[in-house]
Amino acid sequence: MAPGLPVRKLTVLYDANCPLCVHIRHWLLAQRRLVPLDLVPAASHEARRRFPRLDHESTLREITVVGDSGQVWTGTDAFIVCLWALVEHRPRANWLATPAGRPFARAAMYTASAWRQAVRTEGHLEGVEGPACDDQCSVPR
Repeated sequence: MAPGLPVRKLTVLYDANCPLCVHIRHWLLAQRRLVPLDLVPAASHEARRRFPRLDHESTLREITVVGDSGQVWTGTDAFIVCLWALVEHRPRANWLATPAGRPFARAAMYTASAWRQAVRTEGHLEGVEGPACDDQCSVPR
């Protein structure tokens, strides 16, 4: 962890076998960003190459965001930092990071996590070979 260093780029590790995660990936890519986002499938070869010290199995259970200076955010903090990187959502992220907003961020993460566990596939979607998405997926229009 490198506290106090400016964040110039964020890498979001998302579960490529989760339809919700893939949808959020597309949504993030379609947003105007204040900080560049690089979206990489969690526990993939690329993720392991970039972040060899990270617990990659845990990145499949919980959203993980890595800053360019080695900062690591998980769960609710990762959700907030993703919003913080977006032009239209930074004010909301700043509020969600406060004691008043944090319960709402936790509730959003809890709801998403419950839904995700209900629909996540183990390596593939029904009738589809491979993960739900990879780095070649286009952004929906």
